[in-house]
Amino acid sequence: MTLILGPRQCGKTTLAQMLGQRQAGSYYDLESPRDLARLAHPQTVLEAARGLVVLDEIQQRPDLLPLLRVMADRKPLPCRFLLLGSASPDLMKQSSETLAGRVHFVDMGGFTLAETGIERQTDLWVRGGFPNSFLAASEALSLKWREDFIQTFLQRDIPMLGIQVPAATLHRFWTMLAHYHGGIWNGSEIGDSLGVSHHTARRYLDSLSGAYVLRQLPPWFENLGKRVVKSPKVYVRDSGVLHALLSIPDLAALQGHPKLGASWEGFVIEQILSWSGERNAYFWATHSRAELDLMVLAKGKRWGFEIKYQDAPTITKSMRIAMQDLRLERLWVVYPGKTGYPMDENIECVALADLGRIREALE
Repeated sequence: MTLILGPRQCGKTTLAQMLGQRQAGSYYDLESPRDLARLAHPQTVLEAARGLVVLDEIQQRPDLLPLLRVMADRKPLPCRFLLLGSASPDLMKQSSETLAGRVHFVDMGGFTLAETGIERQTDLWVRGGFPNSFLAASEALSLKWREDFIQTFLQRDIPMLGIQVPAATLHRFWTMLAHYHGGIWNGSEIGDSLGVSHHTARRYLDSLSGAYVLRQLPPWFENLGKRVVKSPKVYVRDSGVLHALLSIPDLAALQGHPKLGASWEGFVIEQILSWSGERNAYFWATHSRAELDLMVLAKGKRWGFEIKYQDAPTITKSMRIAMQDLRLERLWVVYPGKTGYPMDENIECVALADLGRIREALE
């Protein structure tokens, strides 16, 4: 059994339909009254199913999970289940516990550079990876789609996930976090600005993170003898949605915006996490201002990434401290140029296009 998780409109259903064309089976949209009627007696229907059975928006029917657990234990298996969800296991009641050991989780976002090609790097950064935004006929239509997505997500999708927060409040919160994009989470400051407690602000953060529109990058801390930051960094996961929340219509406006560097940082981090996975990814920062944008654990070693929107990045004291304190195997500085160059022993400046080479080295 496989569960594909990701934000709405990122292409999960299209992918499932493509798989369905290759093999016989059945498809159920759990937000469709018609398909829900077809599943009025789920045990009878699913026990008789053969081939590939797709259950789309599974978070709408968490009561099916215990039944799927039983069916996944049948031998031989008469069918295979592909589940699609727009909410994290933390938001889905019983999911991870009920299906423990029986399901393979696959995280899915929008388009990545590996899919669009490096020649579309700027378009992907400005418009984001949602297919309808990226493939729009013009910048104006792309921005309009993202604005409509934000409104629909808050007014329709969030309540369907069981999150009972006024859409206007969550819109203010989401927009506020866009201005904090790439910063350390400060629940008290955000809560004071919204007029709510820091506990309530944290609940909003967890809700939008669980719906895959915000990312909390956890801090790395161990007994280094230094005071380190222990709150997560917060990012709007899709760069196009970030730009819509900040009212940035195109590249020219982005290049003159104070969040330019933070936008680039979040965009590059999402590209790296699309293949490295988020379960072994962290940032690191000390109260003495030494920091590392991203550390990935792979092959039993620590690999560092610094992300700079500069023409020719140079080595900083912070990089050297991170190399030493974290015992990094290698540190890559990712910048928007086209040609990489060595900076020091085990420190290299690389173009975004070189991430494919780095991916091969870490896999």
